[in-house]
Amino acid sequence: METQEEQNLLFHLKALRQVLLKCLTALAFGLIPMFGLAPFSLKAFISFLTQNTALTLNYFTPMEVFILELKLAALLDVAICFPYLARQIWLFVAPALYENERRLALRLIASGSFLFMFGLGFGLFGMMPLLMRFGLSFGYSTLQPMFGVGNIISLSLHISFIFGLMFQFPLITFALIKNGILTAQAVKNKRPYMVVTILVLSALLTPPDIISQLMLFVPTYALFEAGLFFATRKAS
Repeated sequence: METQEEQNLLFHLKALRQVLLKCLTALAFGLIPMFGLAPFSLKAFISFLTQNTALTLNYFTPMEVFILELKLAALLDVAICFPYLARQIWLFVAPALYENERRLALRLIASGSFLFMFGLGFGLFGMMPLLMRFGLSFGYSTLQPMFGVGNIISLSLHISFIFGLMFQFPLITFALIKNGILTAQAVKNKRPYMVVTILVLSALLTPPDIISQLMLFVPTYALFEAGLFFATRKAS
């Protein structure tokens, strides 16, 4: 005879299996049209990066562009399906939460998603053009740049993902203060340490040039201050 706990575990495992099947099915159906869209997206992004320059990107193996398009199609697929995936996961998790926990979780998820997408966009469309122009500035008559498309796309994804993660700083600050792990005054007193921490992270996570490091540091620190401000207001 199965105990009540075993029955509950089996029920949750079956529910989780259904959620995973729905998510995988959605991703599988979405991948085909996204693969058709990937070449146009790749061309548009390359045109954006190389606008107002005479630069052309290069590929060095026969399958390089095809593999890039596959990766881009997978990323677009996840981005397009994200609302459906998030809803399915939420429907699975929500029944286990109290009403106040649901409200807090929804606010944190919505804020975190917005900040992550904003960070991605800032990295792709704000940071990458500056990095491209910075790299081109070293060229002269006997030294000309030759950028590989695979390296540029990999760098773009790396930069955008790092910006998306670093833009979570205000949520971290807000959550630490709201849950009583730290007080607002304690965080204010640790500002010099936060400046050093964000500077070190910016140096470690970006290419070794001062422009990219400052472009990550400045908005990240501003968002940290914003999280501290709103957490202080909520606490007062």
